[in-house]
Amino acid sequence: MTRLRLAVARRWRTTVGRAALALLLTCATTLLVDVIAPVSARAETVPVPLGSAADFAVLAGTTVTNTGASAVTGDLGVSPGTAVTGFPPGQINGAIHSNDGPAVQAQADLAVAYDNALTRTTTDTISDGLGGTTRTTGVYNSAGGTFGIAGTLTLDAEGDPNAVFIFKATSTLITAADSAVELINGAQACNVFWQVGSSATLGANSTLRGDILAFTSITVGAGLVVDGRTMAINGAVTLDTSTITRSSCAVPGELSITAPETADLGGGAPGSAVSANLGSVTVTDDRLLSVAAWTATVVATDFVTTGSPVQTIANVNVSYWSGPATSTTGIGTFTSGQPTPQDAQTLDVERTAFTLTGGRGSNSATWDPVVSVQLPLAAVVGSYTGTVTFSVA
Repeated sequence: MTRLRLAVARRWRTTVGRAALALLLTCATTLLVDVIAPVSARAETVPVPLGSAADFAVLAGTTVTNTGASAVTGDLGVSPGTAVTGFPPGQINGAIHSNDGPAVQAQADLAVAYDNALTRTTTDTISDGLGGTTRTTGVYNSAGGTFGIAGTLTLDAEGDPNAVFIFKATSTLITAADSAVELINGAQACNVFWQVGSSATLGANSTLRGDILAFTSITVGAGLVVDGRTMAINGAVTLDTSTITRSSCAVPGELSITAPETADLGGGAPGSAVSANLGSVTVTDDRLLSVAAWTATVVATDFVTTGSPVQTIANVNVSYWSGPATSTTGIGTFTSGQPTPQDAQTLDVERTAFTLTGGRGSNSATWDPVVSVQLPLAAVVGSYTGTVTFSVA
């Protein structure tokens, strides 16, 4: 009788009768990682270069004023003005730069960034009202010269964490109270930019995501949250019980694969076949690529006994099928190497276990493969151990 059970450790062995063979299968996890630099979705939508201004959450030309218990994460600066008032009661998790070297340089870099955004090639000219709309990566120009948000603006990266959104307003940016900018499908606040030709006014209790590059001034309403930066070239930045958190892009991770350490295929008589599910095998891709693809492979060693003389079952007798994915996350096409038992392949050579094509951003796939071993008629009774290795690249 065949017994299907996962072993806890390599020390675990099966006691078998005289007419049976026991197979203890070890699943070794091998990681092969290709490190690929992230690329932008479009040449015209690379991020706006902020230079040293990226260190600042708040940057003004004349003054920074605050009312109430505002919280600023990142540096706060002003130049060529020198006045910073309202801290405390406002709190700063960063440094204050009042027309010193860092503030002067940040303002110079902000001017460069502003011109960079201003001169970007427009991919679409849209209506002034952004609330209730969804936008994908691109450079957007306001048809009327202003942008307003009432309700929710959704920015959809379509799975590309490098997607860039640039909004260009000749005049003003005005957001209504309780409005919001939401990010979905991998969009990041660090890749959202608001180029404002005059001033920005942000409504109370609203949420804005991205970096505001205003030519004149910025007024932040009471209770407002900014996931990004408020930076004005010539005028003031005014806060009121606001939360300003300098955004940063997620750090790309790795491509990895995990598999159970051991599995017990059970026992069987010579001439029979034994098989079992190995348990979950998972590929996790956190490289944050705009174009993601990977291939997971599998191969087995011979199965051998301990002691002397060593008995061997050649790996040509070991077959495998991945089956369908038990779960997937992210965008792309996930394909099983062997979706059904009829597609099983021997593991005497490396086989494709699963693939991802046409992916974007973070993704993962999990499957529960089956390994089967045909026991030769000439096989000698004993406990046999083999190793199955999964790799991904």
